[in-house]
Amino acid sequence: MRSETRKIFLFTSRIFIEAFTLTFVAEWGDRSQLTTIILGARENIAGVIGGGVLGHALCTGIAVIGGKIVAQRISVRTVTLIGGVVFLLFALSALFINDIESANDS
Repeated sequence: MRSETRKIFLFTSRIFIEAFTLTFVAEWGDRSQLTTIILGARENIAGVIGGGVLGHALCTGIAVIGGKIVAQRISVRTVTLIGGVVFLLFALSALFINDIESANDS
């Protein structure tokens, strides 16, 4: 495979498209994006773009490398199950914490 063809394939591969889509959808509208909007409104746009891209790339890179290290020690299925349980616990805690705070405000 030629070098140019290999580079084009890398950016159109299934895993690239899947990673891009999942990251884009997961990050859309979260707190980091909202704070970046505020920074973009107040500060130099090039600096905000550069800092945001570098910060997100570094954070994602650490997550990918950490995930690879964890996957070498325990099975991907176990990681997936633990992640699912943690997200369910977060959802339940958010549900009950909001109810407790609302009851205290009344």
